[in-house]
Amino acid sequence: MVSSITPTSGITGGSASEANGLGKGIDSSFALNLIPLPTTPLFGTDGIRGRVGEFLSAPLALQIGFWAGIVLRSHASQVGPVILGQDSRNSSDMLAMSLSAGLTAAGLEVWYLGLCPTPCVAYLTSIYDAVGGVMISASHNPPEDNGIKIFGANGAKLSHVLQAEIEARLRGNISPSASFSNYGRHYSRVELVSHYGEALQKPLNGAGNLQGMKIVLDLAWGAAVGIAPTVFTEMGAEVICLHNEADGDRINVNCGSTHLDILQAAVIEHNADLGFAFDGDADRVLAVDNSGRQVNGDYILYLWGSHLQQQQQLPDNLIVSTVMANLGFEKAWKQQGGNLIRTAVGDQYIQAEMLRTGGMLGGEQSGHILCLHYGITGDGLLTAIHVAALVKKVGVSLAELVDQSFQTYPQLLRNVPVVDPDRRLGWKDCQPIQKAIALAEAAMGDSGRILVRASGTEPVIRVMVESANADLANHWTHELVSQVQQHLME
Repeated sequence: MVSSITPTSGITGGSASEANGLGKGIDSSFALNLIPLPTTPLFGTDGIRGRVGEFLSAPLALQIGFWAGIVLRSHASQVGPVILGQDSRNSSDMLAMSLSAGLTAAGLEVWYLGLCPTPCVAYLTSIYDAVGGVMISASHNPPEDNGIKIFGANGAKLSHVLQAEIEARLRGNISPSASFSNYGRHYSRVELVSHYGEALQKPLNGAGNLQGMKIVLDLAWGAAVGIAPTVFTEMGAEVICLHNEADGDRINVNCGSTHLDILQAAVIEHNADLGFAFDGDADRVLAVDNSGRQVNGDYILYLWGSHLQQQQQLPDNLIVSTVMANLGFEKAWKQQGGNLIRTAVGDQYIQAEMLRTGGMLGGEQSGHILCLHYGITGDGLLTAIHVAALVKKVGVSLAELVDQSFQTYPQLLRNVPVVDPDRRLGWKDCQPIQKAIALAEAAMGDSGRILVRASGTEPVIRVMVESANADLANHWTHELVSQVQQHLME
């Protein structure tokens, strides 16, 4: 049965029977007047994210699912399923079921994966003729937060245009008619997660490729606890796991890619070849070399890029990174004939620039790495197995490879809490802060950089100062943080 829906321009209206999907079909208002929405944009740099209970709720997730389903279906060349996955947070089950209710209300079939990494959703979306994918996760955020990441039919992060359309429909600002089946179906498809694991190994010839390596994995109590140990073990590595149970109370707490100290100690204790720390949804990773040093995304990009460059698999010797990329990395890469393009922070901006320029490798210092030879989105597990395979292939320790690469400029990053969203998003209008930035830039000249920005995922202003002179970096970081505290935290 196919019925017609004509969304209203307001947020009220419709009978009780219509609101329940009975009689004349599903009422487009869907009780929107019961859900308060913030005046600030819902979509940040990585989907919709916030504190569960204060912002994210089951009714809101149902609305997002419904309107995302309408938008995804209206832009699809053919009607396929929606791939739905989640991380281990205590609120993820509730949000997943609410999203599924909204998606099925929009007439779509939902394939539910359960616990899995974000890139697993993206990959399966791209190979199963799906209209899109949805991942419930707040990535590296604390356990009380959660988020909703939406992917298009090609597995890439949803475009800004479609994000804006979903948000406009949520707010009742768009009211075109849409026809859809009166209901969809929800299927558990947890077996598909293993297909993603097989796809990760295939380019590296699978079993035995990491034979003889000892690798420590910090799984952050999150989405990769099931699949990451399996993949590394199947590839022949001896695997030592930390924080390797799905635990919604402890996801990202003093572990994973934002807290490397336990992993660093474990690599040294076990005399391991290297270690990897994932975030809560495993779309990013940081490494630790055999001496216990952190190896961030800049080093991963340089080493992987150098390998691809030697194999003549890096068009224009191009790496796409962000404004956060270290100057030491940029200068070293250019000295060996490489090109570097910087984007705004966020892997969606990196991905868009890679598609625009034909770049095949890009990523962030924080560990979001995209290599289009092997994947379509940032993938921590894919990155980790390729870095491990590279170390095995060249026969040189990761510590030696890092020593031979480049020296970073001193770079200080401070997160300054600014709860008021208007002050946070409007920080550029604060003249004392702008004056302090100008003074800092003049003082450092070509030997340093200043970056101040509002986070797209947390209620903070990020202040980054980079300089060849560590004392200058310290001085101007303190000065800029003081200005933000003084003028934005009142």
